Amino acid sequence: MAEAKKTKKTTKAEAAIADAENAAVIAGDTIIEAPIEVTEAPAEEKVVAKAGKRSAKAIEEVEEKQAKEERKATGEAAEGKPKQTAKPTRSRLERRGKKFRKSAELLEIGKLYTLDEAVALAQKTNPAKFDATVELHINLGVDPRHADQNIRDNLVLPAGTGKTVRIAVLSDDAAAAKAAGADLAGEDELFKALDKGVMDFDILISTPQLMAKLGKYARALGPRGLMPNPKSGTVTNDIAKAIAEAKAGRVEYRVDSTGILHMGIGKVSFTTAQLLENVSAVLASVKSNKPSSVKGNYIKTVYLTTSMGPVVAVDLASIG
Repeated sequence: MAEAKKTKKTTKAEAAIADAENAAVIAGDTIIEAPIEVTEAPAEEKVVAKAGKRSAKAIEEVEEKQAKEERKATGEAAEGKPKQTAKPTRSRLERRGKKFRKSAELLEIGKLYTLDEAVALAQKTNPAKFDATVELHINLGVDPRHADQNIRDNLVLPAGTGKTVRIAVLSDDAAAAKAAGADLAGEDELFKALDKGVMDFDILISTPQLMAKLGKYARALGPRGLMPNPKSGTVTNDIAKAIAEAKAGRVEYRVDSTGILHMGIGKVSFTTAQLLENVSAVLASVKSNKPSSVKGNYIKTVYLTTSMGPVVAVDLASIG
């Protein structure tokens, strides 16, 4: 019984071989064995689910991922995907227009020019066909969040601004204002224009007594910089003097939130001497307004440029 229980289990392939040996044909003393055909068991089919990780699509993706990793390991490039060459980023100068690039060739990168040279180069490098404005940009070492460092002032440029300004005056004596050179004067005439939203003037001058009447128009005048202000000299009883200064080239400047001052100091059509006079007057005004709380460098950098031209850096040693 014990031996019967210890019978060996044979596989299908071994059973087929044994049957073939028993069926051998014996001829004489020679044993001729019949050809043996061995059939392998069918491979087990993969269990494929309709969805999920065992779905046909998921299995195919896994195989592709494995093949891709193998190609990366062996250094073989993926077929059908040519390498994309990244285009080098062009510099800011290369992205500018032809006229600007041609003008910029007259300047040396990183070089500081004296004030006289900078003014001459600003005029020479103007690429615009119109009479562009020459701009002055000064970076001050101030913090505008502090009231005493919020640099603000006005002055009359010696050579003027080169602009034709239109002046409106709010005064009881409209005739005298028009005689002094105002383009628009009188309460009724001015308020009718403001009620219609027409503000075809560049400067508005008012007497202190009539300022209260402009309160209802503050939201329209304020954002345009047209609201009269005593600090800018546009709220005064001497209307004739204010008109004369505005016509002569009175300008107001104020640092922005980053401590930089921007202003126009003339036109390209001005002579170099006229522009130098205006620049010197602005620099003198800025220096006189230096707060006592500022320590270290007050004027950090000075640049000159035109409306559409390249920037010319000014050597601070040349401005004193």
